[in-house]
Amino acid sequence: MTQPPAPEAVDAPATSPWPALWAVVIGFFMILLDNTIVSVATPAILQDLDTTFSAVIWVTSAYLLAYAVPLLVTGRLGDRYGPRRVYLAGLTLFTLASLWCGLTSSIEGLIVARVFQGFGASMMTPQTMALITRTFPAAKRGAAMALWGATAGVATLLGPIVGGVLTDLAGWEWIFIVNVPIGVIGFVAAWILVPELPTHTHSFDWFGVALSAVGMFCIVFAIQEGSTYDWGTITGIVSVPLLIVVGLVTMAVFFWWQSRIRTEPLVPLRLFRDRNFSLASLGIVAVSFAITSMALPFMFYAQAVRGDSPTEAGLLLVPMALMTAVLAPYVGRLVDRAHPRAITSVGFGASAVAVFWLTRIMEPATPTWQILLAMALFGVGSAFLWAPLAATATRNLPMDSAGAGAGVYNTVRQTAAVLGAAAIAAAIESRLAANLPGFDGSGREMELGVDALPADLAAPFAASMSQSLLLPALALALGLLVAVSFARPSHEGRAPRPVIGTRST
Repeated sequence: MTQPPAPEAVDAPATSPWPALWAVVIGFFMILLDNTIVSVATPAILQDLDTTFSAVIWVTSAYLLAYAVPLLVTGRLGDRYGPRRVYLAGLTLFTLASLWCGLTSSIEGLIVARVFQGFGASMMTPQTMALITRTFPAAKRGAAMALWGATAGVATLLGPIVGGVLTDLAGWEWIFIVNVPIGVIGFVAAWILVPELPTHTHSFDWFGVALSAVGMFCIVFAIQEGSTYDWGTITGIVSVPLLIVVGLVTMAVFFWWQSRIRTEPLVPLRLFRDRNFSLASLGIVAVSFAITSMALPFMFYAQAVRGDSPTEAGLLLVPMALMTAVLAPYVGRLVDRAHPRAITSVGFGASAVAVFWLTRIMEPATPTWQILLAMALFGVGSAFLWAPLAATATRNLPMDSAGAGAGVYNTVRQTAAVLGAAAIAAAIESRLAANLPGFDGSGREMELGVDALPADLAAPFAASMSQSLLLPALALALGLLVAVSFARPSHEGRAPRPVIGTRST
């Protein structure tokens, strides 16, 4: 096979690509906001829908799971039918599902609606990243990825803030309904500003889709619901350990199948021959796992121990979001010049220290200023992670693999978020059971969002939440090991050989 032409010669539009990127950023911001916006409203949903702690966690996990599993296919759909068409279809589904979420009156209906919402998000996300890869020259892609990364980081961090304000002022339903006007604006902007790009012929590995879906579901369900069934039998011969084994074996078969398939695999394993793509994928796993898993215990601590309202709890994250937003443009300029090892090491180091700091100070009488300082440090670390990791991952992708590469990168990111949500649920229930023996998983003991817990319960509850935060702290520490392994990237914007043999249509 011959080497594909450089990005500048293939898909770069005649006009500036920035307006198109700003248009899709609207929708991208909205779907990532929904990754964490539910965390602060979880206590209100739990009480209003009269459900259990384990069930309400699925409001987040169902969205993340439906978001993660289809990404391998939706990235390829963008290559086949064009990023613009797939993005608009996904935005439409996401907006309608958001309205459904806001109008539902049962926990089951909310979880189902969140599944459709997550699938719409999965159609949108790879197209935003592919648009950057296909329209910006590789040597100048850092600034565009800075916008992408800042959007991802700020949206993820702003979720609890926005969720708190809306829950207090209008009710938890409005954290979903507010997406409707934003979705309409985003649709009009993308319709007008996003260009049609050349498409590429691809086949679809539906067997691989089934394997990955089954494997992911078994693992996530087992991790999240394990403590509910005391890590034993669920029903009949089905047990939590059996589900974990089935999930791991199924995922092993999935990767074996990807290496053997004669047509086009869902995960082009040749992508991972690029050292920095592999390391950046591992890095975003650590970031996504940590951010998703830290939100819930912190929000439970703020509302149950400190007695903060949803708005007050969300405002504790303001320094984090501000530092990320302020520093992201400066970090974006560094991405095209500095070694990714230096930038991401700062990011992982600062973030790990910040989360570990939180585990030491999350007590009933902790002054607010200490929490705000820790959050500001986490915001600094976040600014040095999102854009550098994304830019490093996509630096050398050929044009006909832009969607596949973006799909793989975003799949591992969202898969990590799913596992983070499941793992932190298990960690919280485990710590509560250890520190509060009467805890039964119903959530009634907490009386969250009403008043602070009485003194005899506040201390052990705070200890449970702070101990749970050791999980994301560990993930970020492991990310630092990834950061120091990066190689200096090429700025030529092409891979040493084509990843997938396809032809343009």
